[in-house]
Amino acid sequence: MSDADRDDLRAALVERARTVEQNGWEAVRSEWAEGDLAAVAYLLQDAAMLEELDEPEGSVLTRYAGNLFGFNGARKDIQAGLVDTQAWFAKARSELRAR
Repeated sequence: MSDADRDDLRAALVERARTVEQNGWEAVRSEWAEGDLAAVAYLLQDAAMLEELDEPEGSVLTRYAGNLFGFNGARKDIQAGLVDTQAWFAKARSELRAR
């Protein structure tokens, strides 16, 4: 995945988070896959939703590392403590708060 692809993915995730902030979880719950719900919950730091989905934060980060960096890149990020994936989510949170 290129940097541009990661930027597009982040923008889409931020938009989903905005949708939840404006309309609540019920509006999207049946429309989105559980992995997408978990990623948005992690972005929004919604521990209750993560618990409801039975998704620990670590599993969300591990899955997204694979999405963001591919198999080999994800392995390196996991070994490093998922710092690049956490930074990606931190940037998404900043973008979410900026608008």
